[in-house]
Amino acid sequence: MRRVAGRVVGPLTLVLSVVAGACGPEMAENPADLVLVNGKVVTVDDAVPEAQGLAVRDGRVVAVGSSRDMRAWVGAATEVVDLDGRLAVPGLIEGHGHYLGLGRAKMILDLTTTTSFQDIVDMVAVAVAEADPGEWITGRGWHQEKWTSTPEANVDGVPYHDALSAVSPDNPVSLTHASGHASFVNARALEEAGISASTQDPDGGTIVRGPEGRATGLLRETAQGLVGRAMSRAQSGRTDEEVEAEFRRQVQLAGEEALANGITSFHDAGVGFGTVDGFRRLADEGALPVRLYVMVRASNEQLREHLADYRMEGYGGGFLTVRSIKRSIDGALGSHGAWLLEPYDDLPTSTGLNTDPVDGLNETARIALEAGYQVNIHAIGDRGNREVLDLYQRTWDAAGVDGSGMRWRIEHAQHLHPDDIGRFSEMGVIAAMQGVHATSDGPWVEEKLGEWRAETGAYMWRDLWDSGVVIANGTDVPVEAIDPLASYYSTVSRMTSTGEPFYPGQALTRLEALRSYTLNNAYAAFQEEELGSLAPGKLADITVLDRDILTVPVDEISRTEVVMTIVDGVIRYRAQED
Repeated sequence: MRRVAGRVVGPLTLVLSVVAGACGPEMAENPADLVLVNGKVVTVDDAVPEAQGLAVRDGRVVAVGSSRDMRAWVGAATEVVDLDGRLAVPGLIEGHGHYLGLGRAKMILDLTTTTSFQDIVDMVAVAVAEADPGEWITGRGWHQEKWTSTPEANVDGVPYHDALSAVSPDNPVSLTHASGHASFVNARALEEAGISASTQDPDGGTIVRGPEGRATGLLRETAQGLVGRAMSRAQSGRTDEEVEAEFRRQVQLAGEEALANGITSFHDAGVGFGTVDGFRRLADEGALPVRLYVMVRASNEQLREHLADYRMEGYGGGFLTVRSIKRSIDGALGSHGAWLLEPYDDLPTSTGLNTDPVDGLNETARIALEAGYQVNIHAIGDRGNREVLDLYQRTWDAAGVDGSGMRWRIEHAQHLHPDDIGRFSEMGVIAAMQGVHATSDGPWVEEKLGEWRAETGAYMWRDLWDSGVVIANGTDVPVEAIDPLASYYSTVSRMTSTGEPFYPGQALTRLEALRSYTLNNAYAAFQEEELGSLAPGKLADITVLDRDILTVPVDEISRTEVVMTIVDGVIRYRAQED
């Protein structure tokens, strides 16, 4: 999706253009800082569903109503923005993404546009020419299902590493799959990681090998950690200053991309305590570009030791919240890592991978319950989802509590057995899904699951919604682009890149889809009293779009542009005028 160029304005550097008295000669005794007029304001608030404008003071909405009503809030120093008929909605919330992963993706090879393995080899060859011998070359975004042709010599559609190794004999290369659940590496990286013909598969992972036993270069799930540890050893000599500079650069790049796409809050799906420390430092400085709802990912031992010291709600002026735990039970469908009840149609020898033992996840849930933390477990396959629902219920039953109000989540919830759809609603489990995954994966889902499983259990948005489940929307960036309008379009159209809709009966209405990106995401983070709708008293996070996505022809949704992103009542992004 094309994006209009614009400028992201840092929280400490904004210079407001003041339009005094733009709505009339009256001057308010207690004026607003910012007033929007002459637009269509869709509030996602049942009390006043739609208005022409709103007023903001001290970072909060103080009034919503007609453009005439807003005159009472204009003072000499009020900035008045004429929306000129454009649509303003509550600030869009990324319901599941990887914040530093987004920043890091801007600093490495972008493989999302590659359409063949040869494209990847060519990109690496260029990077090698600019790199020092021994320097690691990294990238992300390839997906074998999106290649226009399958390499002649391959295992599960992915080639051997030979061509990649030929162009990078002296540089270890690690290229992460779009899903993040597999990596492809060259011979030098295998050597650095100590992977040989005798290396055993780690628990929850696979070193993919050819019939002759040779490693192809593809590493599934936890097997990626073998190369990851080698990369960490190579970077161990960096100074604290270098590490901090890279961290801050990633935060900055991620923030710029989020704001340019209308994102005001971001649910960061799994970081360690050290990263939380970094976010806290930036929050203390007022330097976080968007609000972060951070899920902690750590061992059970670390969780027991540190959870009490890391709980934060609305820290740093409302920009940092930590009150949830992230774990995973399986991998991704595209890499045959999703844990299924029955074997894959295109790989009958496999039902996927259980990446984290269930016993360990049971202990995580008990720790969370004791500490008052939310639990958010990644589950993609129907077996993975059933196991998570079962362990949530076991945890609550063992503690003698009703968990239906705890808002525990399943991240992705992509492939469900029909018998489990109603359990989400009965248990109050939130389905944190990503609309764009359905249409991105759609062209190859039936190949992996078969027609019956795809139709009755894949990306069941309508069935879940109608059963009363709270669905939180997002993109899983950098698995997909952070673009919320692309995910919104997918949610209401179910249209794939092939021009064929993927089971369109599972689409949501446009207002439902907007709610999934605003108030539902706020609810999924216990923030619905502050975020997710535009009502007096709530935080002034607002996204302005150049067209009305609730009424334009459906194919125009994908051409919609973000005009302005407002966080805490401050304009953080403005699109450049044509």
